[in-house]
Amino acid sequence: MSVNILIVEDERDLANTLEYSLKQEGFNARVALTGEEGMRIATVERWPDLVLLDLMLPGVSGIEVCRRMREEDGTRTMPVIMLTARGEEIDKVMGFEAGADDYVVKPFKVRELVLRIRAILRRVQPEQAESAALVTFGRLKVDLEGHRVWVDGEESSLTAMEFKLLTTFLSRKGRVQNRDTLLNDVWGVNAFVQTRTVDAHVKRLREKLGPAGKYMETIRGVGYRFRDRPDGEDMS
Repeated sequence: MSVNILIVEDERDLANTLEYSLKQEGFNARVALTGEEGMRIATVERWPDLVLLDLMLPGVSGIEVCRRMREEDGTRTMPVIMLTARGEEIDKVMGFEAGADDYVVKPFKVRELVLRIRAILRRVQPEQAESAALVTFGRLKVDLEGHRVWVDGEESSLTAMEFKLLTTFLSRKGRVQNRDTLLNDVWGVNAFVQTRTVDAHVKRLREKLGPAGKYMETIRGVGYRFRDRPDGEDMS
């Protein structure tokens, strides 16, 4: 079955070019020229499998569209790639904190964008070998197949990439993971994504997990490590 990609972009020429190029790659592509229209297609119709979202839109901004999508049950895990001419570090951090899974700065090559799209789709699709059992770790409970997470019994809404990052950490408890390793294993496109992406996602994930966020420890100068045990003690 073909993947549905929604392009929310007010530059009509660019939107048409992306629509044509994505269709040539075998995707179903659809254009929304405003944030309001994009929100309706994503949250009401629930048509897309992935959204390409311009940051600077008339009316409702791309940041606000992304935030609202993350608040809706039907779109909270829908992958979002932000497209923008604003490449400053603070703009990227704002995009990731709003819930974006990736951030592409204009101008960009369509081929690179397609590679990023395919990489994200590979990462968010449930793996056939995943167990249906719930994983419990201290205050944290994770449904691997349902892509759901609870902290102290309260559900936490994670993006697809945040969920993938969390489950990667869980599968490697007690082992230090450097940023390059996480980029390769979680995003799968370490040639295109900066290591700052990892830091932004870990920061956001910690915030969403609240008291369970402390399970992810920063190893200064190296990377991150998920604790062996919830209390932080080593296994005897």
